[in-house]
Amino acid sequence: MSELTERLHDAVEAKAIAPVPAQRERALLLQLYVLFASAAFIALAVAAHFEPYFKIDLTITRALQSYHGALFDSVMRWVSWVGFYPQSVAVAAIFILALLLAGLRREVLVALFAAASSAVGAAIKLIVLRPRPSADLVRVFRALPDSGFPSGHVLTAAAFGGFLGFLAYTLLKRSWERTALLIAIAFGIALMGPSRIYMGQHWFSDTMGAYVLGSLWLWLSIKLYRRVKHQSHVPQS
Repeated sequence: MSELTERLHDAVEAKAIAPVPAQRERALLLQLYVLFASAAFIALAVAAHFEPYFKIDLTITRALQSYHGALFDSVMRWVSWVGFYPQSVAVAAIFILALLLAGLRREVLVALFAAASSAVGAAIKLIVLRPRPSADLVRVFRALPDSGFPSGHVLTAAAFGGFLGFLAYTLLKRSWERTALLIAIAFGIALMGPSRIYMGQHWFSDTMGAYVLGSLWLWLSIKLYRRVKHQSHVPQS
């Protein structure tokens, strides 16, 4: 009975796997994206080092801040608030604890690697040293002391939140709970950038740099996770 079950499982997996040409095409597209995104981030970081802001930064910030809807204002403030310490640590700890309780130790280790993107972002800030938006240009809800490029909120949301979304999509069974979780994660990532611009604490280019770097760190996290999972299934001689 167990042998029959294994054969059925192998047959299902074989049907689920894409043909080799399709796999190669997808791998090539991913490699091209990694190269393009890396080059784009480096170029943007260099430009941000020499330019305190771009014309499009000012245009987008003023456009966002010109809307005064009460619900919009509350959502922007709340999303941005979640990304600050200690709220961000508490949210991350909840997800890490959930993974631990589920017995997913390898997932916890890689999730911590994904969260380490914040340290990388902090180091890059010290190199780029781009000033944050000033009150004489836009409305600044609260001045922050460190530099602005890249946005730490957005970087963590894209890398850590993105990896949690990857785990939810690949490990959880289809259900309304999984769908709700994926939607919540997607909205959190998508709204983090606009919220930081709306609060006057980052420029548009700060957030775009963080999204690009976050996607690269997410790619590294997924690559590490697959390697760890593969090694765990290799029989020891």
